[in-house]
Amino acid sequence: MMINTNFSPPWWASNRHVQTILPVLTKVKKPQLTRERLELDDGDFIDLDWLTTPQIKQAIVVIVHGLEGNSSSHYVRRMLAACQAQHLCAVVHHHRGCSGEPNRLARSYHSGDTHDLHATLCLLKQRYPDSPLFAIGYSLGGNVLVKYLGEQQQTSVLERAVVVSAPLQLAACAERLETGFSTVYQSHLIKQLQDKMCEKASNSLLQSQLPLSKAAIRQLNTFHAFDDKITAPLHHFNDVNDYYQKSSGLAYLRQIKKSTLVIHAKDDPFMTDAVIPTEQQLSSYVEYELHDKGGHVGFIDGGVPWRPHYYIEKRALSFLTAHR
Repeated sequence: MMINTNFSPPWWASNRHVQTILPVLTKVKKPQLTRERLELDDGDFIDLDWLTTPQIKQAIVVIVHGLEGNSSSHYVRRMLAACQAQHLCAVVHHHRGCSGEPNRLARSYHSGDTHDLHATLCLLKQRYPDSPLFAIGYSLGGNVLVKYLGEQQQTSVLERAVVVSAPLQLAACAERLETGFSTVYQSHLIKQLQDKMCEKASNSLLQSQLPLSKAAIRQLNTFHAFDDKITAPLHHFNDVNDYYQKSSGLAYLRQIKKSTLVIHAKDDPFMTDAVIPTEQQLSSYVEYELHDKGGHVGFIDGGVPWRPHYYIEKRALSFLTAHR
């Protein structure tokens, strides 16, 4: 279902890049978190950062960060603070290698990797069977969340979910990041991915499992190239096209069987109109918001430039807790 809301940015935050960059420069204080390590069935691990320990029957908000994000990312900090203010339990699910410590295997995480999220959610449901599980996924984490919901359908242990600025059509988004000012975002993120892979290439236990040498990794300066030479082979895809086709979340929207809110901005510098679903591509369980402004994981709706106010936390928690 396509829906309209009253989000509107202030005049000083009407530009897509202001919406995208200013939140990074004006981070709120990070709440104190408690770390838990989850051992995976393939010998690797992921880390969970807990805001509080859930009480009996207390809802748990699972936060799924974006590419190279973590519990210190600006949008995660704000969501944790919002949960804390509303006395909600929250936990940050880190993708492999994103919690500050390299993961053990040569493989990493990717935009369609739902296995680890499924492991986290199953653990939470087993441990806290009477606690409703909610989730909010940002950017890459949003695409993972959409794919998980579409795969699991009515068997998903999540009660409700929110997806923000998700690259639901990966090929189109990779192409978009090769043009204009968007190349700045690409360069910043690619550098982080290269650094991680080069660190693994220096590990004598892992270097033989990597498809390229450190020098060759440093030459992969676009997402398309990196995903073709690193992401695809490390995660058993035929090539970059196979990876993008199988991992893009757009086709999974129609299969979702749990209440889900998806939010995009038309001016998102990471996206093109290819990520925007039609009414026919939406399950009856999906509410879709498309805003003219908002940038990438921005959605500043007030305040002043040195202390912005945001739309996403209010909208997301209102949706997640609407029927409780």
